[in-house]
Amino acid sequence: MSLSHTAAEYMLSDALLPDPGSSPAQGLRLELPSDRLLKFITVGLPLCLVSLAFAREFSAGSQISCFSPTNFTGKQSAYTDTACWDSLIHHGFDAEGHAVTKSLWTLKVFPYSLLVVAVLMYLPYLLWRYAAAPALHSDLLFIIDELDKSYNRSVRLVQHMRKVQQASAEPERFWEEYERARQERYFEFPLLERYLTCKQHAHALAFIYILRNLLLLLFLAATCLYLVFLHLNIFFQDEFSCSIKTGLLQAEPHIPPLIPCKLVFFSVFQLISLSIGSVYVLLIPVVIYNALQLCQWDKGLLSVYEMLPAFDLLSRRMLTCPLNDLNIILLFLRANISKLTSFSRLNAVSALREATANKEDIDTVVDFMTLLAGLETTKPK
Repeated sequence: MSLSHTAAEYMLSDALLPDPGSSPAQGLRLELPSDRLLKFITVGLPLCLVSLAFAREFSAGSQISCFSPTNFTGKQSAYTDTACWDSLIHHGFDAEGHAVTKSLWTLKVFPYSLLVVAVLMYLPYLLWRYAAAPALHSDLLFIIDELDKSYNRSVRLVQHMRKVQQASAEPERFWEEYERARQERYFEFPLLERYLTCKQHAHALAFIYILRNLLLLLFLAATCLYLVFLHLNIFFQDEFSCSIKTGLLQAEPHIPPLIPCKLVFFSVFQLISLSIGSVYVLLIPVVIYNALQLCQWDKGLLSVYEMLPAFDLLSRRMLTCPLNDLNIILLFLRANISKLTSFSRLNAVSALREATANKEDIDTVVDFMTLLAGLETTKPK
């Protein structure tokens, strides 16, 4: 008998979660994996392509090539290239023969506009980091700590039950007391469950998360419209006619009225704009999916923790509208599941409960531990 008692003690002591060696605050993920991927692409892609464009500009030199008259000297040809690049105005004629001008200045600022796009794409993440992440960090620390402690309290409860049952002269009386304690909810964890219920009626985190995705969606759509505008108005014109007869050169008779020029970097800017536009269009459904995650509950995690005594947030139908802070916290608990040590053990207990023949004997982790500790022989059916 002593051997079985010793084995049960070792089994119950091994079931307890060890004290964490480091603070659980270290390494907490305050961004969902999909949000982190979106940040990496939306911010990193324009920065990477703009750096390539600037590198080509510095290595290739002039970004424009003008066909100067043959009587121009080298300095005059260089001046023509510089003057036409500074102005970037196309001089042409309409269908009626009237002179018209069209500014191509947007091409010059195109790389800098992509820097502005990268900054705009980073603004939603700054909003989340400073408006929501501190409160979310505190909530995750408290809930992870309480869930692990609740599991340990359940195992210690079984240890105490085993000692009381061994010292009891009437085993049936002991189980009657246990059933009465369960009915009167002496084993519940009111602090944790009421805290989660309170978060169910809060909407600050959910509002900021939806606002973050709406801002990101707005910036993605605005960038795509900006690139479409460039392609329809400018990015199909790599050649233009430039006029340098201004200022002191206006009265010079040997200078032609218009000089044809070609944009050397035109194909590079077309490739950059098409790459960014196509990627951003593909990211729009991802942003919409992230926002729609709040339209349904992630019940997998809470259903596993219903193995804790009197933790029945789902069975009591307390989960109503999913657009609240509790649903946000559940999403981030799923992302930080490695920090939740008790989840893997409760998940294994839930799987074993499904495989057990007498499922009516196992309602909570306390029931499962009593079976493992060998108390099922005296438990009344």
